[in-house]
Amino acid sequence: MKRALFILALAAGLAACRDYHEYPHLSSQDGLIPPDSFAMYGPEQAEAIAIGRALGQAENGSSPEAQAAAMDSALAFGRTLPDVVNLKADSLGYRITVKFKSGWRDMVTPIADGKRPEETPNLPARVAAR
Repeated sequence: MKRALFILALAAGLAACRDYHEYPHLSSQDGLIPPDSFAMYGPEQAEAIAIGRALGQAENGSSPEAQAAAMDSALAFGRTLPDVVNLKADSLGYRITVKFKSGWRDMVTPIADGKRPEETPNLPARVAAR
């Protein structure tokens, strides 16, 4: 009886363990305002969505090297936007902190909706890379 109870508790404990693959949870847009609607709130919001789309260009389940390359390309893209003052990458959490000219800071996570960053509505014209 004790052995069966131990096995049942062990099985319940293992079933409760979550997976540590966070990318699907980060890139999920469930329960959020659609990206194109959020981009219409203003140019800074559009720039944040565009950076998120640039970050989401790496495929789900790709290698760490490919995700690092996507992070680098998203940072390079963000530096070309006119209202972006500073970008800080969090490669462990796979997100970017963006500081805008107005002082607003935003944490950008990957947006894997299949659109290119340039397709974001209300996006201001880009400037040469700094």
